[in-house]
Amino acid sequence: MTHSNQPISPLRQRMIDDMTMRRLSPKTQTAYIRAVKKLAEFLDHPTHSASAEDLRRFQLHMAANGVSNKTINATITGLRFFFEVTLEDRQALRKMSTVHEPRKLPVILNPDEVKRLLNATVNLKYKAALATAYGAGLRASEVAHLKVSDIDSQQMLIHVELGKGSKDRNAKLSPTLLRLLRQWWQAAQAERKMLRGGWLFPGQNPVNPISTRQLNRVFHAAATAAGINKRVSLHSLRHACATHLLEQGVDIRVIQVLLGHKQLETTALYSQVATTTLRDVNSPLDALSIDLST
Repeated sequence: MTHSNQPISPLRQRMIDDMTMRRLSPKTQTAYIRAVKKLAEFLDHPTHSASAEDLRRFQLHMAANGVSNKTINATITGLRFFFEVTLEDRQALRKMSTVHEPRKLPVILNPDEVKRLLNATVNLKYKAALATAYGAGLRASEVAHLKVSDIDSQQMLIHVELGKGSKDRNAKLSPTLLRLLRQWWQAAQAERKMLRGGWLFPGQNPVNPISTRQLNRVFHAAATAAGINKRVSLHSLRHACATHLLEQGVDIRVIQVLLGHKQLETTALYSQVATTTLRDVNSPLDALSIDLST
């Protein structure tokens, strides 16, 4: 939670204990602590004595300084935990308000671009990792934390443990991906780069999984080598997987389950970027015999 050698205050320790009791992920705990730290830097008195008006001024301060809507909302979420759970004060945030976040359509890689990107990845481990992100529609953290035992070749499934929202789910294991993963497993075993029953994609020290930062670096290097100039990230492979499944006619509810989306609305977003699907729809205008002469 902290790399500082300074002692942790009793209040901060209580907040950490509250988060630990609720099994919040380390990433979430760090974000919540960061939110309280931002408030402390703004105030001229202790955070636990902040009034509703203090918190209102803090939100105005963030807005005036160009803080993004997403960051403002994340900060409010962290402060809500601090005041409502740790301090048991449900009135402190009554003058704060979450901000609407416009939902932007994701940039989608077409199948040819995905193929070029994967072919541009010459390192077998990295090729297998990126292929897993696309082929199974996994998030970067889910790819990084796969274990060898998560690959179920009998049922052709990938067991994703504690994905987003700390929920387990099964993802599709395609025959092509299975062949690639077996190639990587055999190479890693021969070179002693993988521990028996360990991480499927280990880091330099096989005791640890590969980092998401390294996976992102690999993705961007491959995108550059493939001549892809779109503003994309490793998460774009997950977007591409969902979009291409939709274009193949896979039921949107099945895609929702495969990707682990909590709400169908999230999955439905891909119907707006499935260009093949949109192109194949006949406009009602085409059914009208209108006079096109001028």
